Amino acid sequence: MAVMSAYLANLGIPRSGEVLRAATITTYENIPFEKNFGTIISERMIDLVMLLLIVGITLLWQTETLLQVFETYQINPLFTFGALIILIALGVLFLKLIKNSTHPLLQKIKKLGSGILKGIKSVLKLKHKVAFFLHTIFIWTMYITMFFLIKFAVPGAEEIPFAAIMVAFVVGSFAISITNGGIGVYPVAIGAVLLLYGIPKQTGEAFGWVIWGSQTLLNIVLGGLSMLLLPILNRKK
Repeated sequence: MAVMSAYLANLGIPRSGEVLRAATITTYENIPFEKNFGTIISERMIDLVMLLLIVGITLLWQTETLLQVFETYQINPLFTFGALIILIALGVLFLKLIKNSTHPLLQKIKKLGSGILKGIKSVLKLKHKVAFFLHTIFIWTMYITMFFLIKFAVPGAEEIPFAAIMVAFVVGSFAISITNGGIGVYPVAIGAVLLLYGIPKQTGEAFGWVIWGSQTLLNIVLGGLSMLLLPILNRKK
C-alpha cells in the first residue's frame, strides 16, 4: 500500500512518492526513515541500470531511430545515470567532511546521510540475491509484455513491429520519469515514435493513451484505496 500511495503521489509531484513511501513505512512499521529512503534509492538505481540495459539493447537493434528520437526530445540517458553517481559521490564526500563536526545541525545531517548509505548498501547484503535478480528481470519483462499485448486492444495497432514496441517503451519510460506521470507528454511521444514506423498518428497516439490511461487509472484507484486503508488497517499502531 505504501508503494501504490507513492505512485499516486508521483502523479501530482514527480518523485515525491519516494519520500512519502519511506515516511509511510516509518510511520506504520517503526523503521528509521533514512534506512527506508536508502533502500528506495537502491531500487531506483537498479531500475535505472535495467532501463539503461534495455536502452543499450534497443540502441544496438534500432540505432538510427532511437538516436533520432533522443535528439528530437533531447534525452540523454547517460547524463541521468552520471548525475546520480555524482550526487551520491558528493553526498559521501560531504559526510566525510562533517564526520568530526559537533554542530547539532551537521550531526543531524550526518545521521540522516549515514542511514541513507546503510539503506543503499543493504542491497549488497540480501539473503536471496538470486531471487531478487530474477524478480527484477521478471518485473521489467512484464513491463515490455504489457506494451506488446496492448497493441491488440487498439484497432490498427496490431501490425506494430516489436522493434517499434521497444523504442516506444524506452521513450515512454523517460517521458514518465521526467514528468508527473507522463501527463500530456506520454501519448504524444509514443505516437511520434510509432509514426517513424509507418503507424498513423491517430493510431499511435491512441495506443499511447490506452497504455498511459490504464496505468494512471490503476494508480489512482489502488493508490487512493491504499491511502484510505493504511490508517484503518494500522489503527492499532
